[in-house]
Amino acid sequence: MFILNAIAAFGNWFWGLPILFLVVGGGIYITIRLGFIQFRKFGYICSQTFGKMFSKAGEGEVSPFSAACAALASSIGASNIVGVPVAIAMGGPGAVFWIWLIALIGCATKYTEVALGVKYREKNADGEWVGGPFYYLRALGGGFGKFLGGFYAVGLMIELIPSLAAQALSATSQFAVFGVSQTVAGIIIAVLVVLVVAGGFSRITKAMDLMVPVMAVVYMVGAFVIIFANIGNLIPALVSVFKYAFAPHAAVGGFAGSTIALALRWGAARGVYSNEAGFGTAPAAHSSADVDHPIRQACWGVFEVTVDTLIVCTVTALTVLSSGVWTSEKYEAGALAQAAFNSIFGSFGDYFVAICVFLFVFSTIVVCVYYGQRQAEFLFGVKFAKIWRWIYVIFMVVATLGIDLTMMYMITDGFLAAIMIPNMIGLIVLVGQVAELQKEYFNTPGKYYLADVEAKKARKAS
Repeated sequence: MFILNAIAAFGNWFWGLPILFLVVGGGIYITIRLGFIQFRKFGYICSQTFGKMFSKAGEGEVSPFSAACAALASSIGASNIVGVPVAIAMGGPGAVFWIWLIALIGCATKYTEVALGVKYREKNADGEWVGGPFYYLRALGGGFGKFLGGFYAVGLMIELIPSLAAQALSATSQFAVFGVSQTVAGIIIAVLVVLVVAGGFSRITKAMDLMVPVMAVVYMVGAFVIIFANIGNLIPALVSVFKYAFAPHAAVGGFAGSTIALALRWGAARGVYSNEAGFGTAPAAHSSADVDHPIRQACWGVFEVTVDTLIVCTVTALTVLSSGVWTSEKYEAGALAQAAFNSIFGSFGDYFVAICVFLFVFSTIVVCVYYGQRQAEFLFGVKFAKIWRWIYVIFMVVATLGIDLTMMYMITDGFLAAIMIPNMIGLIVLVGQVAELQKEYFNTPGKYYLADVEAKKARKAS
């Protein structure tokens, strides 16, 4: 118990100023080193992602969009619906500004992760592309690189046990609305996860291709109904986001007030949690894509952060702010999203949010089990990895028997801190290689970017 408490205490400390120095500071350095690529080439990135969402891959291959959907399934989770309102409740409307800023910086971080993941990917014993921090950290050279890669793989493999237990608790708690016990719900989720994951990454991508776009659109349609019903409050809500990012907010109603430091702390933490830039998890999915150059797939990393944080989290924030429920004394921070939906939909809002949270969390669980399996494969081989995934399934069911959710999240925070440190070190040191890949991609005559430009001109001329 002492060890678990120590891990939880470390995580609590890390998600303060250290996260700002490491992830934000590192992200700013990466952004500068890559020439502000997420801003400078944003139009092109959109054309290669949003513009090619329905492009098909060949038989037996994984399309770039499918790989991105799998990675997006991991980052779009309960944090998008529950975490953002908590940030507002604890840090005020100004926290949303810092969520946005972290996302803009995180675009370059995730872009770098994905590019390195594809560059250093390998074929496993089953003939599948595999990659991630555990592969590109070895490029740091010598025993140090191998140590960091192995440390990351062990850390993430273990971190996913409390993380998936916490996710399972979050998902099963939604079944209370339908009168189903958490244990029964946990068994149902475990069975569904096994059915999807057992089919390998190809089955995961097929499931996520359908689930991720549908669940995101359904949720946002419902949220837009709330926003338009409170359209008169939209501009004041946006003004408050910018105003209280740089000024303290006095207590009002059930809101206890906040300082600039609190807005920054909660906005930064939620922003990082939401898009997972710096976690190193997404490259495991992106590395499987059938793509001709690492930078082309890296564009999907920017797409991922844009959809997850700049779109979905923003919609949640505006729903809560425009409805005014964040200042009410009747609701706890975690219940603000439901309160916003209830304000328009009545009791149906409980069911709507419960279904959305369940879908978001279930997709996260499926992909994270795959991530954990990949770490085990890197360390101990394919056969062990297929056995290891059952550990996650078992713990998801055990978690519903009475494990404390708060402690699970605190332990998860500690392990996440431990794996983000080596990953960010690797990204900062290896970003020069991504800069070289970038030059190759954007400057090679007749290929990649220049070929895309010529093709666009030809289409316009015809």
